[in-house]
Amino acid sequence: MTFETDLAAALAARDAPRVAVDVLVPADPYLDTAGESLRRRIFLTRGESGEDLCLRPDFTIPVCLRHIEAQGVLPRRYSYLGLVFRQHRRERETEFRQAGIEDLGEPDVAAADARALADALAALATCGLAGDLTTLVGDQALFEAFLAALGLPAGWQRRLIRTFGDDVQLASALTRLSRPAEDRLAGLEPELHALARAGDRGGLSAIVRERMEEGGLSPHAGRDPSEIAARLIEKVAIAEARLDAAALARLKAFLAIDCSLAAASGELRRLAAESGVDFGRALAQFEARNAALAAAGVDLAALDYRAAFGRPLDYYTGFVFEIRPRAGGEVLAGGGRYDRLLTYLGARAPVPAVGFSLWLDRIEAIGGDTP
Repeated sequence: MTFETDLAAALAARDAPRVAVDVLVPADPYLDTAGESLRRRIFLTRGESGEDLCLRPDFTIPVCLRHIEAQGVLPRRYSYLGLVFRQHRRERETEFRQAGIEDLGEPDVAAADARALADALAALATCGLAGDLTTLVGDQALFEAFLAALGLPAGWQRRLIRTFGDDVQLASALTRLSRPAEDRLAGLEPELHALARAGDRGGLSAIVRERMEEGGLSPHAGRDPSEIAARLIEKVAIAEARLDAAALARLKAFLAIDCSLAAASGELRRLAAESGVDFGRALAQFEARNAALAAAGVDLAALDYRAAFGRPLDYYTGFVFEIRPRAGGEVLAGGGRYDRLLTYLGARAPVPAVGFSLWLDRIEAIGGDTP
């Protein structure tokens, strides 16, 4: 590809030295953050110690692991360019070239988010694609703030957050949440049901412990009675929680917001005033990011914001974006914020992080090799 040398240099010049990572990487972080459905789309093998390994399906996790292992200083930016390996249903190829930047530890979250999107647009320009692109922006933090304001049980909030970015699964979950209560716990004894509904963890624990002892089970084997009681309380809360018609209408009104990024703050504030929902810090962070994007020279009116847009990976925590050809087609660049990932991978303290990747084969296919 004639643009790769220029692209690698352009990425490194943005205070992001190029980093090399292993081709064979631990599989568990991918399976845990993307779900078991990913197992069919990655190339798995076993290590000498029996651990699951895979050919890297992206660079984000390997770059983060390398930073943790090297005990790198923060903040730190890394660029990369190389092969990733995936089994795509629509494509015969299983090897794809990706490039991108991972930005770790920058405390100014709004500035780092804005820089990631600005860098992605600049990288596409280096590849010869400066125009005829459409950029879609979303923010999972706003969705999470809206759910919290509705007062849903924590279990339901987690369930809906896991579906964010998948319109079909989210719609199905909302339909289930809005239906009249169903007797999903028919086998639960009335006494246990009443204690769980009341949130009486101590009372439940005592009964569970008694039943375990009667059955000859050690309360120290597997989950202890307190953990079982907590899980039962959550199951009952999830089974019996329902959104009334007014709350469901407010949530659907939020998810229906689809406008230019320049107009998004006004739409969100209008909805907050009409519905009485307080977005809190999430909206302030959203507006700070927009200000940082404008300061970076990005035209907010040329970007689209959709409240229902997310990327279905568990580690994304806020800002997400995708860039496609305006005429339609596959994603050329995408990224977002993943503040939870490094802690999960073994970092000693939380690390704010954001990044993006470019699909070089797709860029070349639409003529991106001609600057």
